[in-house]
Amino acid sequence: MALAASVNSAAADRPAIAWNAIPYPAKRKAEMAAYSQRHYGFRRYGLHNPKVIVQHLTESSTYRPIWTIFAQDVADNELGELPGVCSHFIVDQNGKIHQLVPISLMCRHTVGLNWTAIGIEHVGFKPSDVLGRAKVRAASLRLTNWLRCREGIEIKNVIGHNESVQSRYHHERVARLRTQTHDDFPTSSMRKYRAALRKLTC
Repeated sequence: MALAASVNSAAADRPAIAWNAIPYPAKRKAEMAAYSQRHYGFRRYGLHNPKVIVQHLTESSTYRPIWTIFAQDVADNELGELPGVCSHFIVDQNGKIHQLVPISLMCRHTVGLNWTAIGIEHVGFKPSDVLGRAKVRAASLRLTNWLRCREGIEIKNVIGHNESVQSRYHHERVARLRTQTHDDFPTSSMRKYRAALRKLTC
């Protein structure tokens, strides 16, 4: 699916992206709006002027099971909320980039940041599954660079999931979730990722 350039669009090349949409019907939009009201204090399902890109690991060896989980729209095991979890993109082990959701819509991928973050999943279990594989690393960096140039996102706001609570944009109304995060892509790995990203231009 071709994405229209935003007002912040710059000259970074758009990588090849396969459009593999998950269902995002009116029901899911209503669930996302209700989630947004509970967690952020405003009722909407649209992702407007994103400020953050969050890197994730699927903790799986293949792409398809994660697509299926994201498509189901069932309450997640961890927090038991709707809508179901999802990310905007998945980078496969062969470097193929799949887009699941338009970046004009919110996805539930990072507590405290869903309201302003684009989520990118990578098939694998540890950061070296991305950083240590040339095709995956190159695809991830090209995608991230295109998105951050397109949306005017600063490199310092390209973060790993493990860094979520450190983000200046982190906002969570539910007290018990204000320190909730995950282990994927800690700062030690993201320093290397951001260093490589800085070598790319818009």
